[in-house]
Amino acid sequence: MEPWKTLARETILDHSKFLQVENHTVQLPDGQIIRDWPWVITPDYINVVALTEEGSFLFFRQTKYGVEGTSLAPVGGYLEPGEEPLAAAQRELLEETGYQAPDWTDLGTYQVSGNRGMARAYLYLALGARPVAEPDADDLEEQELLLLGRSEVEAALAGGEFKVLPWATVVALALLQLDQRAAGCLARLGD
Repeated sequence: MEPWKTLARETILDHSKFLQVENHTVQLPDGQIIRDWPWVITPDYINVVALTEEGSFLFFRQTKYGVEGTSLAPVGGYLEPGEEPLAAAQRELLEETGYQAPDWTDLGTYQVSGNRGMARAYLYLALGARPVAEPDADDLEEQELLLLGRSEVEAALAGGEFKVLPWATVVALALLQLDQRAAGCLARLGD
C-alpha cells in the first residue's frame, strides 16, 4: 500500500500552543487530489499507570471540561518543547503525585487520530512507585489522588469509569503488561 502525499499545507487557525488547524492538499495513491483536508495539531502527551511498592495503583478522580461528571484518570500531561517522552512521564508522575518509580515500561506510542492528526500519545507503566515529595501540579481541574487495588481498577475499567479513550487504553495495556509479566514469572518457575 502506498501512503498519501501532502502536496501543500496552509495554517487556517493558530489559536495557541494547544491548538492549530491546517488545511492540507493531499494526493491519494491513485492520483486523486483532495484540496480541503483538515489537519489538527495539538501537543503530544504522556499517560502513566503507576503501581506503588505496596501494589496499589495511583489514579485520580477528577473533572475535565469535556467529560460529563467525574472520571478516573491516570497521570498525564503534555511534553514540553524538546522533552523526551519518558522524561515527561517521570516529571508528570512526580509533579502530579509526589511519587517516583525506578521501573518503567513503554506501552507504546499511538497517533490520536488516523486521519486528522491531533497528537501522539506516549503510554507508560511505572512500577515500584514511592512518595518522595509533595505533589506540585498546576492542573486546572480539581482532582483527588486515589490508591486502588487491582480488582477495583478492573471493575472501574469494565464499568466505563475511565471516560477518556486514551485513559482507558493505557489502563488496559498496563493490566495486560502486568498479566504478561506474571505469566512469564510463572513459566520461569516451572522450568
